[in-house]
Amino acid sequence: MSAFDSIKKGLDEALEFSKGHEAGSLVHKIILPEIDVAKIRAQTGLSQTDFARSIGVAKGTLLNWEQRRRTPQGPAQVLLALIERKPSVVQDLLGKL
Repeated sequence: MSAFDSIKKGLDEALEFSKGHEAGSLVHKIILPEIDVAKIRAQTGLSQTDFARSIGVAKGTLLNWEQRRRTPQGPAQVLLALIERKPSVVQDLLGKL
């Protein structure tokens, strides 16, 4: 199969998937448990301001998550799940604040 044919096949599958047809596509679904943001932050030992800065969100966003007025979504949810498993992951990979 040529590169063109492979790309075309992938695009055709993506179009079918967008219409609700899986068309033999491999779909990975990841279900993350509910996240206790206040507990995760406490494990890091960081203040609300420093924790919010370290994960790239506004302090107000963090407060809403901690007080359960809002729920982290998408990449934030994944990042928080990683931090829950290894509280030092952000500092280890990106350096100190």
